[in-house]
Amino acid sequence: MAIQERRRLLAGPHEAQPFARRPTRSGFWARFRREPGALLGLSLTLLLVLTAFGAEYLAPGDPFSTSREVLQAPSRSHPFGTDDLGRDLFRAVIHGTRVSLLIGLVTAASAAILGLVVGGIAGYSGGLLDDLLMRLAELFQVIPRFFLALIVVALLGSSIWLIVLLLSLTYWPSTARLVRAQVLSLREREYVLAVRAMGARNSRILLRHVLPGTLPPVLVQAALLVGGAILVEAGLSFLGLGDRDVVSWGLLLNDAQQFVRQAWWMSAFPGAAITLTVLGLNLLADGLNEAAQPRRG
Repeated sequence: MAIQERRRLLAGPHEAQPFARRPTRSGFWARFRREPGALLGLSLTLLLVLTAFGAEYLAPGDPFSTSREVLQAPSRSHPFGTDDLGRDLFRAVIHGTRVSLLIGLVTAASAAILGLVVGGIAGYSGGLLDDLLMRLAELFQVIPRFFLALIVVALLGSSIWLIVLLLSLTYWPSTARLVRAQVLSLREREYVLAVRAMGARNSRILLRHVLPGTLPPVLVQAALLVGGAILVEAGLSFLGLGDRDVVSWGLLLNDAQQFVRQAWWMSAFPGAAITLTVLGLNLLADGLNEAAQPRRG
């Protein structure tokens, strides 16, 4: 009995009681399926991903190619109409999905990794290092990211990777504070105390036994960050500070400003794409949160 108890404590939260794995996972999916908004968000997100990967098949051709069919209303040959240069808006919106998804995913992944590292070290170490890292996070958190992006892009140029870097540096503090709060709770669990008593190194304890327990809320946070990054990029492009070498939804909205009354479709379809994307990601994040932390009582 003592040996079995010792193995249970050393296993950690994800390895203890192996026979309970299947009910836990099925329970998560069952709670997720009971949320209509979560299923809608998952469907919209999957549609976004499939559209991005299948852009060449859904709308083949160069989205920058022009024609003489200027400001044509939506029709069978041009489902979303054409712009003032004769470019097919359906092709532009479909190809713009790649840029928006790339910016959102890379920003969310970078912010999540940086937040995991900083929050994990701060929460597990405590003391002066914890205070220093949290003050650094607060410093980045109070910086208005949109106005900072405006200034940097205006001075250094409008590159996609520059925008991603700026967004990553301003989004990670929220993830770091979330991870720190989780680590402060997990580091006092029985299995962590048992592993520490066995003489395991702090780095091993943190990477193998503590940080895996913080992943569910981090994934929820990352889903929200994807939508936020897409909105910021669209706002910059709408103001004319986006990268004009690639097609993005914000760039299409910027081109449509002069033709709102004359060609409503130029702003309607890119705007609808942004709305549905952000809505789907937010619904997905809410569904994941409800499934991971079910309400009690």
